[in-house]
Amino acid sequence: MKPSFFDLTHGELKDLLKENGFSPFGATQIFDWVYKKWVFDPLEWSNVSKGAKEFLNTNYDMSLLKIVWNGLSKDGTRKFLVKMIDGQTVETVAIPARERLTLCVSSQVGCAVGCTFCHTATQGLKRHLKPGEVVGQYIAIQDWLNKNVGPEEKLTNIVYMGQGEPLHNYENMKKATQIFMQENGLNLGQRRITLSTSGLVPAIEKLAIDFPPVNIAISLHSARNDVRTELMPINKVYDLERLFTAIKQIPLKAHRRITYEYLLAADMNDTQEDVDALAKLLNPKESKINLIPFNEFPGSKYKRPSEAKIMWFLDQMIKRGFTCTIRTTKGSDILAACGQLKSEFEKVNLWKKDSGPVVIPSIASSALQNQTPR
Repeated sequence: MKPSFFDLTHGELKDLLKENGFSPFGATQIFDWVYKKWVFDPLEWSNVSKGAKEFLNTNYDMSLLKIVWNGLSKDGTRKFLVKMIDGQTVETVAIPARERLTLCVSSQVGCAVGCTFCHTATQGLKRHLKPGEVVGQYIAIQDWLNKNVGPEEKLTNIVYMGQGEPLHNYENMKKATQIFMQENGLNLGQRRITLSTSGLVPAIEKLAIDFPPVNIAISLHSARNDVRTELMPINKVYDLERLFTAIKQIPLKAHRRITYEYLLAADMNDTQEDVDALAKLLNPKESKINLIPFNEFPGSKYKRPSEAKIMWFLDQMIKRGFTCTIRTTKGSDILAACGQLKSEFEKVNLWKKDSGPVVIPSIASSALQNQTPR
């Protein structure tokens, strides 16, 4: 099996060309063709030497990840089921908002963390994604948008909030981030990339040492150890004290804050006691709280709080001096909202070899049957 071209950083491509007798300056031309002009066939790169083109065409896989299904939510959110070369699949979501289009990227096939509120956790961990498979989600989706929606539909931001725990796949996610940020390639600025983690403390301690500077979001979900442990088994190993000792080591630039994601589940973590504990735990000057009303999925044991309770919680945190927002639920009618992603291919054989995209009625219908009125 050929290695993927999308695993290569610009520096690695320069070294590769030089080692094989080609001009290293060709790396910039090649990155321009691939990441700016969206031309993936080496034979079409007119200003690259014939030998370099033939070398890459022979030794590297330039193919894009295969989109085997896509669904459009009533709110404009698009969910994609993406297949890797070994047949494993992940879900990737493009979320529209004012003046930006954010891609929610997966980092693993499944997840080992086992959060009890997350649909992905029900499938366990199959494997880590390679850097090229992380970057490949962005490339495949943008290419699809170019061809099916229009070149004006451009991805502007990335959040590592899809399937998997990004810091469990630390080295591959670090390299993928480097590729995303390279000026010669996609050139995404550090403010346009957000990494979300459930609290893998040893990896959080490494963030300040060698991970590219990006926005950091912590999946907190409770400021009480007993409740957080029920929601997130990882808290048994890395409790709140250990977690916040590690968080304090992350250097914050001026006017930058860490975002704390707080899932709101009815009668679980939405009480006065929870408000008081959260206000005591966080520093208003260094924290932003993003409330996430629970998005129900088939078989979930938690319920979404009432709108009145959600607004009460928000008001309580604002009164205590916190910047607090409510994450708008998008894509829930196609199970594309936060916590609802899962590789649906595991349930049924949805395609045959070389078949095109297929419709998955069960995804949309099961979501609609379990919708909570807004």
